[in-house]
Amino acid sequence: MRDHNERLVLSLLRRHGGLAKTDIARLTQLSVQTISVIMRALEADGLLLRREPVRGRVGQPSVPMALNPDGAFFFGLKIGRRSAELVLIDFLGNIRAMRQLSYRYPTPRETTAFALDDVAAIRSALPPEQDRRIAGLGIAIPFELWNWADTVGAPHEAMDAWRGADIKADIQSRHDFPVYLQNDATAACGAELVFGQSGGLSDFLYFYIGAFVGGGVVLNGALHAGRTGNAGALGSMPVPGPGGKPVQLIDAASLATLEKSLAARGIDASFLWQKPADWDWLGSDLDLWIATAANALAHAIVSASAVIDFEAAVIDGWMPRTVRARLAEAVRAAFGQIDTAGIALPHLREGTVGVDARSLGAASLPLCERFLVGAPLAAAT
Repeated sequence: MRDHNERLVLSLLRRHGGLAKTDIARLTQLSVQTISVIMRALEADGLLLRREPVRGRVGQPSVPMALNPDGAFFFGLKIGRRSAELVLIDFLGNIRAMRQLSYRYPTPRETTAFALDDVAAIRSALPPEQDRRIAGLGIAIPFELWNWADTVGAPHEAMDAWRGADIKADIQSRHDFPVYLQNDATAACGAELVFGQSGGLSDFLYFYIGAFVGGGVVLNGALHAGRTGNAGALGSMPVPGPGGKPVQLIDAASLATLEKSLAARGIDASFLWQKPADWDWLGSDLDLWIATAANALAHAIVSASAVIDFEAAVIDGWMPRTVRARLAEAVRAAFGQIDTAGIALPHLREGTVGVDARSLGAASLPLCERFLVGAPLAAAT
């Protein structure tokens, strides 16, 4: 764990890119001497790089410092209802390696074996210096997976195996770096906060639409996980359903709903769980899903905005960018059909991380816990 001031410097460099010592001193309100000591230590640790001097000003040229991409590496494991994904990212968040596993439904044994085998395979290809700089592994997983047996079409006994499983402990037992765990949608929100182009937003509501829709809450520039780590359980929000009867958002805005409608017409929907490409050929099935999901999302955003005055609502997910853009536009149109008197609607914007948000969010867990300022996203074993 790093000293608070070191974390503060690293966080500023992540947010602003290259900065000179005088700029960091001004932003942190620490003395230039203190900043010099901190930056020398971070540079000696291999976490910072010197950029070209900036000339043309009075006095000595300033030398901006920036994060060293090879300063630290982090694994991120996303366990989804239809697929698992493992990534290795560098200190800047660039994906250096990626492995994927598709399945009808996840089981503890299969996903643990995938993680252990592919972590070993990726590490075997790294130079020793980079392997020594692996600082942790984060896991993004839907909480209480056993409750979704019927929805994913899995045998109850297979999903019940998750009740007694501790994949975090199983992976930790095989590695000397720390392992962290967080809800998958909350982790995706963390990815938008850490790696996304949020434009300096301090408070926003975040929706990630995968097999099931979920989300997260950012308050005062930090991910708000809540008392039990389940804050932003947006999939459970009640929204209007068929005939005006309330349903949960998860039943109206999840890709599993689109999958069911395609399967009812005899269309193999397995392509939905591969890397999204072109979905325009789905035609009316996609049109209906967008309309239904947008209406539900609009109601969820309005309800949440009556509690917290969010700056923005962000929509992202496992879908092509063109579909995400259509969905966002449909949500804006749906706002016009809702009585919003007394509510200041947040600015609606698309996410900037995209389909890899959950795996990058998983990798951000050790990054945030060990190197950045702000509330930690998860606890280490």
